[in-house]
Amino acid sequence: MMARLTHFDKSGRAKMVDVTKKTVSVREAVVRGSISMNPVTFKKIMSGEISKGDVFAVAKVAGIMAAKKTSDIIPMCHPINLSHVEINFYPVERASRIDIEACVRIKAQTGVEMEGLVAVAAAGLTMYDMCKAIDRGMVLSDIHLVTKKGGRSGTYRAKS
Repeated sequence: MMARLTHFDKSGRAKMVDVTKKTVSVREAVVRGSISMNPVTFKKIMSGEISKGDVFAVAKVAGIMAAKKTSDIIPMCHPINLSHVEINFYPVERASRIDIEACVRIKAQTGVEMEGLVAVAAAGLTMYDMCKAIDRGMVLSDIHLVTKKGGRSGTYRAKS
């Protein structure tokens, strides 16, 4: 049985979901993505040789800020006060890739999956922006929900 799409009214028009009657609970989302680049770019990031500054520090701040502003860019997202946003980076030297992970948490009536997705995208795009002068071929990819906890639907874990 397919789940009903909740962002459409009976006429098929877009709507914001009414969460008034939903139970407040702790909700968490973990999202991952990757940015791939040429080996020279990877080495320069890792050694702190990017002229625009510390790529990891700036991308972390961008991811956190983006999570907090998700409702400003995703039309049907509720404006929410996040209680936790964590951004981590996992360099994979053999693949000249940096994996990006966001963990977002709140105690509320709505989930934080979109905030996690936007956080990873913004962190990756910031890395691209800071390095594009030396590598316009970088690829941001595989942004996906890894786990979701809380709410009526319970826990979700992506298949590996």
